[in-house]
Amino acid sequence: MRWFRILRAALILALLAAGATAARADSLDRIARDYVRLTLEIGERDPGYVDAYYGPARWRRSAHANPRTLEQLAAATEALKERVELIAVRALSLEGRRRAFLAAQLNAAGLRLRLLQGGTLTFAEEARGMYGVHLNLQPLSNFDPVLARLEQLIPGEGTLADRVDAFQDRFVIPRDRLEAVMRAAIAECRRRTLAHIPLPRNESFALEFVTNQSWSGYNWYQGNYRSLIQVNTDFPVRMSRAIDLGCHEGYPGHHVYNMLLENILSRGRNWVEFTIYPLYSPRSFIAEGTANYGIELAFPGQERAAFERDILYPLAGLSSADADAYAALQGATRQLSGARFTIASDFIDGRITRDEAIALTQRYGLVSRPRAEQVVAFTEHYRAYVINYGLGQAMVRAAIEGTASTPAARWAAMWWILSGPTIPLDLGIPAG
Repeated sequence: MRWFRILRAALILALLAAGATAARADSLDRIARDYVRLTLEIGERDPGYVDAYYGPARWRRSAHANPRTLEQLAAATEALKERVELIAVRALSLEGRRRAFLAAQLNAAGLRLRLLQGGTLTFAEEARGMYGVHLNLQPLSNFDPVLARLEQLIPGEGTLADRVDAFQDRFVIPRDRLEAVMRAAIAECRRRTLAHIPLPRNESFALEFVTNQSWSGYNWYQGNYRSLIQVNTDFPVRMSRAIDLGCHEGYPGHHVYNMLLENILSRGRNWVEFTIYPLYSPRSFIAEGTANYGIELAFPGQERAAFERDILYPLAGLSSADADAYAALQGATRQLSGARFTIASDFIDGRITRDEAIALTQRYGLVSRPRAEQVVAFTEHYRAYVINYGLGQAMVRAAIEGTASTPAARWAAMWWILSGPTIPLDLGIPAG
């Protein structure tokens, strides 16, 4: 039997050597190419999953012509995750961040495929698995003191939501002036961003106004440093949205984020995984969080209110007599943003009905019923994605302002987050 033990040992050594050779032959570049093809195929089974793609057209054609089944895609995702784990890189290096990025994106893909196959996830499980954060949601009663303060700020008859909604309707931008106001807002957001972040010389965007959407604005990145920015006009657009959308969808938000990844990683390093953007992934947590924080970074302190009063109000043909009160209202209502996540969690997990979610959104979002219905429709469609906005903003703010005390340092920290393979863990902040 000695010869058998020798043969078995030799076979084991051969298999180990073959495995080591295969591991050496594999690489993050190979895995990235397979990840892009996999993501394109998931997009064929899940419309809206691929938010942007500007890689080889033949890969898209191939995915469209012969996508694998959901079961096959789930198995392929697990196989790719195992391949990523076998790649040896230094954890704190750029390659280490790249490996962690791919692992996180693939983990999110696996969970999305579970949902597509009829599986279930709680709101918290989805937030943790798809977006990389742990939730610590507040009870709605925690927001009642904010409502009490707003009762004093906007006195009168009727519900507080009705009074706030009516007050805000005094600041609607007339439809025939909306494009001029939006372009002026975006131009100022761009000017302030360009003072700190160099942008490709040929970058550009197109602006469109659309209807019948559950969102208020969207950036469709086209590649080659171009974006399509859409503004939803289902409801009249108020003055507060001009700077919000200009920064969030444009500068230093989604347009800048996607351009930097294309310029530095996709083109600069030939990392093909950044030619595709799967929406339900940790990348969205970074995208939405930085886009929201970008508003306050570009317009610190009272600078936003001053620009609106001096430039945007005249363009819109609106009186600025109550501009300060309107700005104070916006600041107060932002303190209620966390209520949206609690309502969304209760709704997705089945603890409240759709009608209850709408009523609670009216109360804590201080919006009309039609606007509350739009918010809930967004939650129905995008589920735990909603946490990317407020929680993402809070984590980005904490990461940047916790280490950078000057405006220049904060912009530099923002550039670091936007220009690399960043995931929530890189922010160095315990989520929740």
